[in-house]
Amino acid sequence: MRVQLRGALLSSMEKREEAPPDTSEREREIRAWTEEYARKNGWILNPDERVLAAVIRGLARNEMRLGSRYCPCRIRSGDPEKDKALVCPCVYHRDEVAKDGHCHCNLFFRKDTGKPVAEVKE
Repeated sequence: MRVQLRGALLSSMEKREEAPPDTSEREREIRAWTEEYARKNGWILNPDERVLAAVIRGLARNEMRLGSRYCPCRIRSGDPEKDKALVCPCVYHRDEVAKDGHCHCNLFFRKDTGKPVAEVKE
């Protein structure tokens, strides 16, 4: 009995200690794609490199874990058909950039508002 419990405990610990998937290569690919997408739309990427890296890392993780580049800043419903709207670039991003100067995730910015969100004044 003790051996079985110990084995189960070790197995449980091993599962918790699994390293997250290495997303660095995918992050580089997504970064290149977002740069090109922003350029084509006359936008820029978030100038705050720390925030930009976090959003791109979230996109890469979602793609590797869930199979799609879901926006890391929005909550998925679990319904694949509804959640298609949340694949980056999400269906909301154009209106948000036009209205707010940046998308909800702070990934894409209008050139005229290309300041970190904390510095943008209304």
